[in-house]
Amino acid sequence: MLGSRFARQAQGKDEAEKPFWISFADLMTSLMVLFLVVMSVALLAVTQKQSELDIAKGLRGNDISALLADLDRCSVSFPGVKIHRERNAIDFGDQARFESGSHRLSVDQAQLLRLFVPCVLDMASRVPDKGWLKRVVVEGFADSRGSYLFNLDLSLKRSQRVLCVLLEPQSAQTGGLTTEQKSSVRELFLVGGYSFNSAKNSLEESRRIELRLEFYEVGEARRPKVTGSTPDLGLCALGGGI
Repeated sequence: MLGSRFARQAQGKDEAEKPFWISFADLMTSLMVLFLVVMSVALLAVTQKQSELDIAKGLRGNDISALLADLDRCSVSFPGVKIHRERNAIDFGDQARFESGSHRLSVDQAQLLRLFVPCVLDMASRVPDKGWLKRVVVEGFADSRGSYLFNLDLSLKRSQRVLCVLLEPQSAQTGGLTTEQKSSVRELFLVGGYSFNSAKNSLEESRRIELRLEFYEVGEARRPKVTGSTPDLGLCALGGGI
């Protein structure tokens, strides 16, 4: 009789505990399913976002390639000017060589720059490029003769000379950029000097200038447009003459 009562008590205790363990197992299963659903949604969102970013980068690349192709076609009218698409650079070759130790350009070289740069400005102003062009860096180079600091200063002056040529007042003899084009040059062009860090095969080839095009990345904030009256461009700090 006593054994029967203990058996009934043990059976009742076991039956009372079973609903708890069943409910706990169901809860864990539900949490696991919920976790998998949340992870699937998050993974889908990340994948979709990455896909959209890849598409945007592809469109950007196509737009920039089309712009460089337009510059390539424009350069045909300027023998010696070459577009390096792999590094987004414009090399003027023999058309913009400097004399040793000098930062001055000849009249013909200055005229070439004034005639070609509007092609770059036209590229920057057209609607199809979606405003990808960020800036144009004018890079001056020197050969390996002389000290590093001397050549660094000379490289910088060669870059600055290009800006002086582009922004100088118009004349009947040399022509020049329009007021609107000069404003675009002031907004887009940046001066840089590189000493002899990128020397060419010969000393003459090293004494050169290049225009390097920098483009906005996808999602990068655009620089606000300069508005208002045309600023005073001043005089070239390198002195008169080309």
